[in-house]
Amino acid sequence: MKKAGILNRHLSGALAELGHGDGVLVCDAGMPIPDGPRVVDLAFRAGVPSFAEVVEGLLAELVVEGATAAFEVREANPEAAQLLESEFPGALDLVPHERLKELSAGARLVVRTGEARPYANVLLRCGVFF
Repeated sequence: MKKAGILNRHLSGALAELGHGDGVLVCDAGMPIPDGPRVVDLAFRAGVPSFAEVVEGLLAELVVEGATAAFEVREANPEAAQLLESEFPGALDLVPHERLKELSAGARLVVRTGEARPYANVLLRCGVFF
């Protein structure tokens, strides 16, 4: 049994299968989930787990070389925008929300949170540790 890190066996296993360049969509409870990618749904109740908790947990275990979010997050959800800008300085691309939804179709993994604030979505691009 694991004693640290991500304990959810479905999420932990899915992360272990990722490679360089793979996309991981971390999304709020309202984001449309595209057909195709593997989905790990962590949503329990509105706000649980939060977008921030899930992003921070994933970043502790993944190498991420870039991220894409909707530019609407800056006005509609300043807390999420601040989190993303602090976690990905110089590596955060902002696109229209409709474009983010299109890009999400190419993700290998979708992690759905219980976040109930708008535009708390980010598409992570996996890097390599060497």
